[in-house]
Amino acid sequence: MIKGFELHQGKLPLLISMPHPGTQLTPEVANGLTGRAKKLEDTDWHIPKLYQPIRDLGASMLSANYSRYVVDLNRPSDDKPLYTTATTGLYPDIFFDGEPLFEAGKSPNEQARADILTNIWQPYHQALAQELARLKETFGYAILWDAHSIKSVVPRLFEGRLPDLNFGTADGASCNPALSAELLKTSEHFNGYSKVLNGRFKGGYITRHYGAPEQNIHAVQLEVAQCCYMNEESFAWSADKGAQFQRLLTQLIETALDWGKRHHG
Repeated sequence: MIKGFELHQGKLPLLISMPHPGTQLTPEVANGLTGRAKKLEDTDWHIPKLYQPIRDLGASMLSANYSRYVVDLNRPSDDKPLYTTATTGLYPDIFFDGEPLFEAGKSPNEQARADILTNIWQPYHQALAQELARLKETFGYAILWDAHSIKSVVPRLFEGRLPDLNFGTADGASCNPALSAELLKTSEHFNGYSKVLNGRFKGGYITRHYGAPEQNIHAVQLEVAQCCYMNEESFAWSADKGAQFQRLLTQLIETALDWGKRHHG
């Protein structure tokens, strides 16, 4: 079995978690997907590439190798719904638009799902928890940045076009509110990018579970509209848009790091 994640340990009090860029499939999932599903359109495309400048700065990075169609690492292991509105579960069986992912009767059985939980979900979260603990022990605090992207228009999940930058802090519970305020302020220096804090995306399981500002662990989810850095139809990376967005991303991360130094340094 292919390893479920790649972990790069950096030298900053910052961990970038990337639960959804993976494209690997288990045999049970691969054999059951519809033709459309095999294109893996709901992947968070190019997220490791988008965050490469942040890795170069010295951040730790945890990136999932398996597709979210195998298991959604940003959902709790008991599959309790995170949103009252339309959503997808721990073992997704529908596209974001509600169409089925699997041919009739071909979704993974209970045993296959139990194996996925043991071999893919749990190791990712174990690695995440251990790296956060290492950073906190080293620096006295840690910033967890949960990196996501999504198509800018998904009618089943939200009305109209999604803002470019969707910051989520579990309605202020997962990080110090001063940090999210500074992130919004920094994003205002970049004209042309719309933004919202705790809008449709407030942060999933990772943000809500690991963010503990009272213990000096600050978690922020950033959901980026994919039109900011890629072609949403072909899934191709856009060199121009990508480079421009990376400049904004670098400024956001440097803002978070500066805030951390001032408050915990």
